[in-house]
Amino acid sequence: MRSRRSGRKRGSDIRILLINPPYISLTSRGVGHQIPFGLLCVGGPLIDAGHEVRLLDAERHHLSSEQIERVAAEFAPDLMMTGHAGSTPAHPACLLALTAVKRACPSTLTIYGGVYPTYHATDIMAATDVVDVIVHGEGEAVALAIADRLARGAALSDVPGITFRQQGQAAKTAAMPLITQLDDYRTGWELIENWDLYQCFGLGRAAIIQFSRGCPHQCSYCGQYQFWSRWRFRDPKKVAAEIGWLHRTHGICFVDLADENPTSSKRLWREFLEAVIAENVPVRLFATIRATDIVRDADLLPLMKRAGMVCVLMGIETTDPQTLLAIRKGSTTRDDQQAVTLLRRHGILSMLGHIVGFEEERFMDYIRAIRQVWLYDPDLLNAMYVTPHRWSDWTADNAARTVIEADRSKWDYRHQLLSSRHLSAQAIFWLVKLMEVVVHARPRSLWRMLFHPDKDIRAHLRWCFYFSFRVWRAEVAEFARRPARNPTSPTLAEWFGKDLPAHRAPRQAGPEAAPAKRHVSVTGG
Repeated sequence: MRSRRSGRKRGSDIRILLINPPYISLTSRGVGHQIPFGLLCVGGPLIDAGHEVRLLDAERHHLSSEQIERVAAEFAPDLMMTGHAGSTPAHPACLLALTAVKRACPSTLTIYGGVYPTYHATDIMAATDVVDVIVHGEGEAVALAIADRLARGAALSDVPGITFRQQGQAAKTAAMPLITQLDDYRTGWELIENWDLYQCFGLGRAAIIQFSRGCPHQCSYCGQYQFWSRWRFRDPKKVAAEIGWLHRTHGICFVDLADENPTSSKRLWREFLEAVIAENVPVRLFATIRATDIVRDADLLPLMKRAGMVCVLMGIETTDPQTLLAIRKGSTTRDDQQAVTLLRRHGILSMLGHIVGFEEERFMDYIRAIRQVWLYDPDLLNAMYVTPHRWSDWTADNAARTVIEADRSKWDYRHQLLSSRHLSAQAIFWLVKLMEVVVHARPRSLWRMLFHPDKDIRAHLRWCFYFSFRVWRAEVAEFARRPARNPTSPTLAEWFGKDLPAHRAPRQAGPEAAPAKRHVSVTGG
């Protein structure tokens, strides 16, 4: 575990309140809450700089605006920071938290960071006065710089990577350089007061850890390669040691790797797995990995199993080869099916992330997709709706599509947002629900859940099936209660305004390429 450092003199520290906004999704109601990892990443360096930092998890405790206001009034922070991993749908909840703090403590400097504010900073500043500063991209170095200026009573105009108010107008500073040494900034684990509040997969206390940032691939609908600019990584042995420390100190039994692409380097991935095995702790791992990397790293699957990998989420996105090519996925249906087979052979669960809602889909496309996913024979399916973001190439290419969901809190991959040329919203919804039932209730899937010879896998599957059904049932109930959509909905171009990005040609970025000098964007979310 990395040691705490105190680089500030007494009397120069400030009071900082980190708020995880009260964003409650259907999924969190079903499977539980995760730790607010992004805020912990910002909090650790602030604590080490000598500041007094407190975390308020309004999401986990389901706090109201009035409750947040009372906590803020009691703590009286000099600085308040908020943001959320589900950045776009969490935006209304972030504004609620910011407004509550401003009501309680009008002089508190309010900071808003994350994906959505990075790309909508000007709009947000114009729409509300409860946000004083918006952070673009990575938050650790920027948060330290802001806290330092506030402690010294200095201006923020020379802090890189922010948009702030200057003489009543939104002013944007130069980009903050990329963090090249991720291990220089530790996670503020001590901000979690009760680990029992964060449990997952039926395995007890759960944490999130980041081994790497970024992705070298350029899928057109995704913003990961834009946000992080380059794939960067931590020391594999230090990450493994942190996992071991979390288990021995806090009883953590489950770790979710918050990586966009942890297997970008096969050499480093092997080092990480070997280091986790050497820690010899009963911690189970969950990771998102490309199907092509599973096939490439077939020889590492025994190491993944020994390291505790219990489930892998693979974003197959679609079963249609032409769509895979159009969105620059860089994989094939053969890779997807082979990856599922390899994972099952080594006792690791496979979860397929399948995206629906592309414009030209017809009824038979869904039927073919159901058949194809059936043939893949995954253990679990996560069906999601295509979700546009202002910064993605896909959005620019689909600017004429009609937006049918005006509630921004629904832009969470679990709700339909765009109209389809050939199918109604009702037809698409029920076809997706049918796909989920067919995949999870097919005979082979039910047999594994009920009679799998490995009792641990059997227990994992039963836990997943139970909570997946709860989410499925809640989504059906919500859809049945929803009013009819407005037939005069705007196009994507009208919804996002006139500043949609021009189409960008894919660039090459190897997994261990030298990092870019400047951080220019933010990941999708």
